[in-house]
Amino acid sequence: MALKDTEVAEHNSAESCWVIIHGKAYDVTDFLPDHPGGAETILRHAGKDATAVYDPIHPSDALDKYLDQSKHLGPVVLSAAAQKDDEDPEEAERQDRIAHKPLLSQCYNLFDFEVVAHRVMKKTSWAYYASAADNEITAQENQRVYQRIWFRPKVLVDVEHVDISTSMLGTKTSMPIYVSASARNKLGDPEGEVVFTRASYKHNIIQMIPTLSSCSFDEIIDARGEGQVQWLQLYVSKDRESTKRIVQAADKRGCKGLCITVDNPQVGRRERHLRSEYTEPADGEDTKSLGTMRATSNLLGSTLSWADIPWFQSITSMPIVLKGVQRVEDVLKAVEYGCQGVILSNHGGRQLEFARSPIEVLAETMPVLRERGLQDKIEVYVDGGVRRGTDILKALCLGARGVGIGRPFLYALGAYGQPGVERAMHLLKDELEMDMRLLGCNRLEELNPSFVTVRGISDHSAPYVDGLSTAAYEPLTPVPQRHKGKL
Repeated sequence: MALKDTEVAEHNSAESCWVIIHGKAYDVTDFLPDHPGGAETILRHAGKDATAVYDPIHPSDALDKYLDQSKHLGPVVLSAAAQKDDEDPEEAERQDRIAHKPLLSQCYNLFDFEVVAHRVMKKTSWAYYASAADNEITAQENQRVYQRIWFRPKVLVDVEHVDISTSMLGTKTSMPIYVSASARNKLGDPEGEVVFTRASYKHNIIQMIPTLSSCSFDEIIDARGEGQVQWLQLYVSKDRESTKRIVQAADKRGCKGLCITVDNPQVGRRERHLRSEYTEPADGEDTKSLGTMRATSNLLGSTLSWADIPWFQSITSMPIVLKGVQRVEDVLKAVEYGCQGVILSNHGGRQLEFARSPIEVLAETMPVLRERGLQDKIEVYVDGGVRRGTDILKALCLGARGVGIGRPFLYALGAYGQPGVERAMHLLKDELEMDMRLLGCNRLEELNPSFVTVRGISDHSAPYVDGLSTAAYEPLTPVPQRHKGKL
C-alpha cells in the first residue's frame, strides 16, 4: 500500500528520518551516522523529496547496495499541494538562457563551452566544476603558464600527411589526450560519466573512470564499445579491503591502468563551491566542511605512503600510475618503485594553493630523467590548464606522453551534453593536426624540446586576478536576522 507524502513528512528528525527519492520512501535513520557526507546533509531533507540533491552525487545502485531492503518503504502518493510546482524566478531565467544559448556549431574552441556552461548550468553545479583552492591563483597559473612557452617551428617540411595517434600505457589511441577523472558528472548531464564513455569510444581516446562517479562503475563499464580502453582513477580509502575490492573489480572488468591519486591526504578548501551551497546551519552544526568535501575527506586515507606501492603491485596486474606528483624527486622515486607512469598534476588547482603548474614541473623533470637515462623507464603525463591544441603540443615537446583534460569536457557536457563533448574532442583534433603542420612535424615522435623556448616558464611575477574578486565569484550573502517566531 502506498504511503502519503504527509506520512513521510512526519519522519523529519534524527530519531526517525525518512526521505523520498524517485517517488519511493526510504528509512535512512540508521544510516545517518555512516553517511560519508555527514548526517546533517540528509537531515536537511528529512521528510521531504530528496531526489534533486541525491541524483547528481549518487550512482543509481547506491540505495540497493548500501541500504537494507527492509528500509525500502515503497511508493509515495503526492498530495495536490506537493504536486504544485512553486514558481522559481531564477530557474525560469536559467531555462530562458538555455532556450537562447548559441548553436553548438557556433562553438569554435574550448573557451566557448566554458562561457555557455557558466550561463546555462545551475549555480551550484557551475561552482562545483569551476571552483579551486583558496583564492584560485593556482588554477589561473595552470592556464597562464602555457602563454609563457613559445614555439620554434620548422619550415619547408612536407606536412601533407599528419599522424597525431600515439600509445599510452601500451594502448594505441587516436590522440595524445585522455578524459581526466572528475566527480559528479551528473551535475552537467543526467547521464553523467556514460556520456564520456560513449564520446571517448567515438573518438578513440582513453577515459579515466573516477572513483567518485555519479554513475555506478558497472554502468560506465557496460557502456563502453568493443575494444575501448578505460583507466581507473583511485582514491585510496582508509579501509584497505574496500580499496582492494575496487581495484580488483576494475582489473577483472578489463581496465588497462590504475591511476592512484596521491595529492589529497585531505580535501582542499574550495570556497566558491562552499558559498554556492551555503544554507543557514542548524543550532550547533559545524559548517566548516560540508557535503561533497566532507564525504571525500571521510573516504580518504591520509596514511597513504610509498610503502603502499608494493601492496598495490601485489593485488593487480594493471599498470600503476601515480596521479598528483609535483616534484622531480617523487618522479625519480616512482621509477625506483617500479611504477609505469606518473601524472604531474596539482588537481586542477583544487588542493594546495600555490602548487606549481604541471607543465613547469615537466620542464624541470624531463632533463633529469634524460640525464640519468630513465626517460624510457616511466611514462610522464600532465593535466591542468589545457585549452588548446598548442597547449598539448607544448607538453609533448617537453616530453609528456599525453595530456589529461577535465574541466573543458565538463563544461561541454554542462552546455550541450554528449554532442558538446564530441564537438570539443573534434575541435581539439582539428587544432592538433593544424598546429602540427604549422610546427613542421608529421608525427608526434618528432616533437622535442628544440621546438619550444621555455625561458619564461618559471616567471611568476605577472599580477594575478584574485579569484575572490572576479565577477564569476559569488559574493557573500547576508543571512536574514532571526526574530522570535519569525524571520
